[in-house]
Amino acid sequence: MKKAYVFPGQGAQFPGMGKELYYHHPAAKILFDQADELLGFPLSKTMFEGTEEDLRQTRITQPAIFLHSIAIAKTVPDFAPDMVAGHSLGEFSALVAAGAISFEDGLWLVFQRAMAMQRACEMNPSTMAAVIGLKDEKVEEICCQVAQQSGQVVVAANYNCPDQVVISGTFKGIELAGNALKAAGAKRVLPLQVGGAFHSPLMEPARAELAAAIEKTTIRTPICPIYQNVDARPYTHPEQIKANLIAQLTAPVRWTQSVQQMIADGASQFVECGPGKVLQGLIKKINSSVAVFSV
Repeated sequence: MKKAYVFPGQGAQFPGMGKELYYHHPAAKILFDQADELLGFPLSKTMFEGTEEDLRQTRITQPAIFLHSIAIAKTVPDFAPDMVAGHSLGEFSALVAAGAISFEDGLWLVFQRAMAMQRACEMNPSTMAAVIGLKDEKVEEICCQVAQQSGQVVVAANYNCPDQVVISGTFKGIELAGNALKAAGAKRVLPLQVGGAFHSPLMEPARAELAAAIEKTTIRTPICPIYQNVDARPYTHPEQIKANLIAQLTAPVRWTQSVQQMIADGASQFVECGPGKVLQGLIKKINSSVAVFSV
């Protein structure tokens, strides 16, 4: 019986996140205080007292979720995963939890990632939408057709669970694809409240910017395999991990495939470390026979 620890991405934030951890777990308090010092602004204060709107800013959201996730992992007695994975941003949390990247380097990379993504969003106004009720292949086919016919950018970006794919692209591309997807039988196409087209070619400026920071970062062999978003395969070699991390910003998040591969490799328990229970819900939709928990 193998245990997998999984870490959520952007969208899991909520007002007051981490406050209980801060006041009840000394190890977590040290991390929060350290993060405030490293970043040069009171991230913890925004997490504890900020509004939903405050927490929705990419420069706040990403380091906040990362910090919350690592603080939770630090409260787990005898933390010894057989495998780890993270959804998008959560991949950085997973790498830190598994000892491949230091907390300090991980926090700084996540902040650089957030700022780079925010700049890319300002350069290329764009958005995302969740498509419910169509097979992955049909979503891919329609996005490809719309992109070819319109010249707009629209791609499958997040494979969250069976019959739920998030698409990413220009506003016009998402509008055209949304109409075509609904005509093809999608139950719903839900616009997402995000700053831009994450995990699409429109993030190329951010990818190039983040690549320089990742190349300078020391990545060590993790204590267990990490199943990375770009191809849902397990990795332990630092150079392969680094290359996949760089590719992640413009590549789709293959979460469905990652969970399926972890189960095929023996995972029977999944433990979510981070705010909310988003990943637990997705994992249950991917395979209802596995046990899912949160710390």
